[in-house]
Amino acid sequence: MPKSVIRPVVRSAGRSALVLAAVVGLVVLFLALVVLTDGAGSGLPAWSATLGLATVAALWRGRRRTRPARLVPFVPVVVAAALTASVCVPTVPTARRYPPALPFVATQHWSLATGSRVAVYHYPPANAGTRHPIPFVYLNGGPVRGISVLDHRFLQLLARQGYDVYTYEQAGGGRSDLLPMDQYTISRSVRDLAAFVDRLGKGRVDILGFSAGGAVLTRALADPRVAARLHRAVVAEPGPMDGPTAHITGHKGRPSARDLAPAVTGPRSTRVPRYAAAFGLMRLGLLTPDTGLIGQAEGDNAFTAADLGSDTASAYCARDAHRIPTEDTAQNFSFSPAASLRIQQTIEDSPSIAPQLRRSRTPAMLMIAECSSQVRQWATAVLANAPAIQRTQYMPGVGHHMWNGLDDNNDRAAAVVTAFLQDEPAPLPNHPTGGEIPAFLRDHK
Repeated sequence: MPKSVIRPVVRSAGRSALVLAAVVGLVVLFLALVVLTDGAGSGLPAWSATLGLATVAALWRGRRRTRPARLVPFVPVVVAAALTASVCVPTVPTARRYPPALPFVATQHWSLATGSRVAVYHYPPANAGTRHPIPFVYLNGGPVRGISVLDHRFLQLLARQGYDVYTYEQAGGGRSDLLPMDQYTISRSVRDLAAFVDRLGKGRVDILGFSAGGAVLTRALADPRVAARLHRAVVAEPGPMDGPTAHITGHKGRPSARDLAPAVTGPRSTRVPRYAAAFGLMRLGLLTPDTGLIGQAEGDNAFTAADLGSDTASAYCARDAHRIPTEDTAQNFSFSPAASLRIQQTIEDSPSIAPQLRRSRTPAMLMIAECSSQVRQWATAVLANAPAIQRTQYMPGVGHHMWNGLDDNNDRAAAVVTAFLQDEPAPLPNHPTGGEIPAFLRDHK
């Protein structure tokens, strides 16, 4: 190719590269200012400052050029201004848009003594022949997430076996009212549990806490004032119970379906610049949960099931990668990323509860999934420090979401739970026991 042709091509490519570099630099500057201001004013102050600095720089660069050429330095300014402006403009309602009512169960709203107003669901015992006198309460995971349709089906199964089943969506989750961001703490979650049992007004309750709900239940067992309200407790696949546990790094269960299952389909808020920036910077710890970039209600409205990505697949065994059930409907799905992050931070910042947990006397059972995506030490820490745990049930063939509607998994999980609640022989071996923890962890079960 003649040099007369190569040189213009090279110059054009060089100018394009400079424009691209300038655009990237301005976007990075904007994001840095968003972080420094914690997203104040929906990011508009950071946008204005970036645009102002970029305009001054463009004027300085074009000061000795001819009139048409003076406009060239403004090209990256205009492009970057358009890109960064999209981070400042909401694309969903900024007032909370709650999920519609479920067709198969009534939604009640209870105001608790703590000030929380929570959505409550009740499944009366459907078996006239066998009715258990002690109410059963379910604490779902999240930590600030609506109760999935899969979970509702499992609770219906327990009601058909004669249990009087109650569950509630924790403050900020599902159809429950939001709290000010600084009120989302793990201790508030425990106080809400105690207030819920008091509001129920039926004496002590049996309770099943799953995942983040298991962490709430563990901390309730360590608080004698709350534990006094509990008859029997089932801690299933718990999250970390305190700061020292949260900072443990260790192995997980047998391989899950993460990275094996087909990609999740559906709309994603993380493909929208505003929410990709907000959620990404929060996840990195560069924005606080109460950032001024997006409000709590807007973030809840924007977040979709597809945004969870491979997190859903991680709750299933690798062998189930190509038959993962639909856990929820798009209309019922609800997750609060900022409030969940805030509660997780309060757990990480909390001191050890092991001394208090060792004094717990509430009869308890621990459930562990074979293909758990949880760090094993989160569960074994509970087992090691709660002498009132009477049995551990290692659930073969299931992942973190143990009652998932596949095969007979719901029936098997229900059999384990009900056997403990009725003080009947366990369907599975009591494994691991406290003394078996070192071998259990060494064998990477």
